[in-house]
Formats: sequence, C-alpha cells, structure tokens
Amino acid sequence: MIRSLYFAPGKPIRMDVPPRDFPILLRNKRGLLWADFTSEPPETCLPILQDFGFHPLAIDDALQETHAPKLDDWGTYLYIVLNYMAVTENGGNWESEIDELDIFLGQNYIVTHHDHPLPALEETWASCNRDPRLLHDGADHLLYKIVDRLVEGYMPTVEKIDDAIDQIEDQVFDRPSPQTLERLFALKRVLLAMSRILLPQREVMNKLARDDYRVIDPKDRIFFRDIYDHLVRLHDLNESLRDLVGGALDTYLSVINNRMNDIMKTLTIITTLFMPITFITGFFGMNFFEPVANLLGWTTRQIFSITVSIMLLFPIGMYLWMRRRTWI
Repeated sequence: MIRSLYFAPGKPIRMDVPPRDFPILLRNKRGLLWADFTSEPPETCLPILQDFGFHPLAIDDALQETHAPKLDDWGTYLYIVLNYMAVTENGGNWESEIDELDIFLGQNYIVTHHDHPLPALEETWASCNRDPRLLHDGADHLLYKIVDRLVEGYMPTVEKIDDAIDQIEDQVFDRPSPQTLERLFALKRVLLAMSRILLPQREVMNKLARDDYRVIDPKDRIFFRDIYDHLVRLHDLNESLRDLVGGALDTYLSVINNRMNDIMKTLTIITTLFMPITFITGFFGMNFFEPVANLLGWTTRQIFSITVSIMLLFPIGMYLWMRRRTWI
C-alpha cells in the first residue's frame, strides 16, 4: 500500500496524492510531503524512490537488505534505519518480532518504508489528519513525532515483562517446574533482542541531537536529545530486567538443587533405617541351620520376640544417634 499526504500553508491537507505528482509538489519548499510505503514489492517502490533522487545504494538498503539502526548523511537528505519490536505472550510463551523502518528525510519531505504496519506510524498518521498543526514545523519535526511514538511503544512491553518476572519469581519459590525455566529463557531471549536494537538506535538519536545536518533545524535537536534520554532509560531498564531474569534463573537452579538434596537426604535416611532390619531378616531367613545343627531353639516364640524387638529398637536407636550428630 502506498499512501501520501501533502501539506502547504494556508491550504487543506491533500490525501493520497498520486506518485506522479510527487516531483511537482517537492518544488514548493514551504510544503511538506509524507509518502508511506507499506508491504509494497521492490519493483513498485523502485521507480518512485528514484524520482526523489535517492542514491541507488540507499534505495537498495531500503528495499533489499536488513540492517541494524543506522544513519547515513547524503547531503540533501538523510537515510535512517530504525527498528520496532513487537512482543506477544501466548500462554507463557514469549515471542518477539522485529520490524525495520526505513526513513528518507529531506528538507520538505519524509518517505517511510516498512514491511508491516507499525502502530507508531499509524498513530502519527491519524494525528496529522486530525490536527494539521503537527505539520507546521517541517519534516524534521514530523520525524521527531514518529520516532517519539516508536520509542514510547517499548514502555508497555517493558512493563509487561516486568510483571511476568514478578510472577515467575513467585513461582520459583512456590512451585518451580520445567515450564518456569522455559519462560525464564524466553524472557532472556526477548530482552537480549531488545538490547541489540536499543543500543544502535540510541546512537542514531545521539547523532541527530548533536551533529550538524542540513535537513535538521538546530532548534529541533533538543527534541531528539529528549528521545535519546528515553532510550538511555530504556536501556537501563533492559539491563535491570536482564539482571532480574539472571537472578531468578540462579534462584530456580538453587531451589531445584535444594529440593533434590532434600529428596536424597530423605531416601538416604530411609535406606539407613531399614539397613539393619534388612540384615537381621536376611540373616535369620537363611535356611542352612536346621540341616547341619540342632538349632530348633531359634524358632521359639521367645527368640521371635527378641528378634522383633531388635528390628524395632535398632532403627530407633540409629535415628536418635543421627539426630544427635545433627545429620537430620
């Protein structure tokens, strides 16, 4: 889908401008054109992007290759790559999908290209339709609005992950299970993927806030510095959540090991208590006394009572002795 809007001072916003009119509209330096390409095949986008005068390498990067967040200065325009991460939870299974947003920023235009619908773009597009004043400050300020909403989209994900970690920590102490371990590793993968895109994206905002670019108004740099601060905070939160996941993983392994030790301890106690009984029953269960000697006295009621008493008192004595040695 290709959609566009065009704003000129004193005139209503034009929606869905045909691509053939883009070169004509760009001649008005006071106007602002926003062209958005969503899930369009490269052969459709290529001629339109060529009409803007973009370098073939920049066009190839936008249409063919996948990159980490970066910024390229081509003089009269900037080519910016940003990432957006969508995280979903389905029954404790965490899945993440990273979408790439390619942006061409010129003096009086902005071109966005992405493979899937992005909530940040949809919200900004709707806001521009409702309030044209968002377009009064130029293309660089519109870029700020887009990126700001893109970064704000991370906060619900971070809060959702934080709540999930709290639940897992409770499960670790109450009823740890293999599913708990799977959820921990899934959260760890999600946080690691988020960290991989937050760091380079933070550097992109740092360049926009501090470097001198022809298409960025110096008075708008402070807005990109604000986004940079948000990304710094997000990265710090990401590091804290990764530490919490690591701590929960260590606690899980410790609880499992302690539970295993308790089980082995109980089994060892049972084995030790029944060991003398097994010896006595095994000894008196042997059948070679009668054929070789006159030992009929071993089968009297008195001997039976003595044997049963030994079988009962021996484990009790061993239990008291182990308690005295603080083994149990």
